Amino acid sequence: MNTINIRIQVNGSWQELAVKPDDRLIDVLRDQLDLTGTKEGCGQGECGTCTVNLNGHAVLSCLILAAQADNCAIVTIEGLHKGSELHPLQRAFVSEAAVQCGYCTPGMIMAAKPLIDMDAEASEGKIRQHLSNNLCRCTGYDQPVRAVLKAAKEIKEDTNA
Repeated sequence: MNTINIRIQVNGSWQELAVKPDDRLIDVLRDQLDLTGTKEGCGQGECGTCTVNLNGHAVLSCLILAAQADNCAIVTIEGLHKGSELHPLQRAFVSEAAVQCGYCTPGMIMAAKPLIDMDAEASEGKIRQHLSNNLCRCTGYDQPVRAVLKAAKEIKEDTNA
């Protein structure tokens, strides 16, 4: 099968890759770039486990062809931390016990990030609605919602400082 050359910015670094026309973004991230924090759950866009940020928006990487991401900026769970310092969302998920088995956690965090980037004062209801596309069998959603609220508060305080 022929390949297509694409250029994508992943976690701040530009990558030039040869992909097949039917390669999904999740497969390129995991298999070519070894960014395995993005998980595949259903492979059909139903569970949210594979959520990454594409040009600042939460997307399901199992439904995006890699070629569609050409010249786009992608952030994965690995791109959130700065050195050894976790992103406020990552810290809050740990401190609020929102990490149970951990399989859905990267997708939930990446789904929450654009929301709190746009609205650090998002209500609990808005956060619940925003995370409703991410399935979790362990936490019951209360802990992830508390974690997002906590991270949003921290980000707002840091911005106002």
